[in-house]
Amino acid sequence: MTPRQRLLAARIVFALYLAAIVWLCFGQFDSVPDIPRSYWGIPTDKIVHFLMFFPFPVLAYYAFDRYSDRFGTSVLWTAVTFGAGLLIAAGTEVGQARLTSYRSGDIHDFNADFLAIGISTLIVLTLNLRKLRK
Repeated sequence: MTPRQRLLAARIVFALYLAAIVWLCFGQFDSVPDIPRSYWGIPTDKIVHFLMFFPFPVLAYYAFDRYSDRFGTSVLWTAVTFGAGLLIAAGTEVGQARLTSYRSGDIHDFNADFLAIGISTLIVLTLNLRKLRK
């Protein structure tokens, strides 16, 4: 696979990921079986939100890697990716609250999204900076 094909594939995966986020955040799931309300004292829906948004910076990195080839550019690109992830997370919560009658926006869901995006962004930045050192 050529670098151009890899980049195209990464962008397709990123677009499919974003579509899945929209589907998960705005879908009406009445027939979902009952699941435990919490694991280790953490509400299940917060774990789901964390897991939904954790891949965002990683997939964005692979979809747009060619933009992060210098230290300053890498830090800036990581900050932009972090901000874009937060905007999407906030948009899903506002959209759930205002556009649906079967979902509600929850600041605690956004907090889980924020934590996931933040941790994943730090991991991506660290790995990218290590790559740039070599």
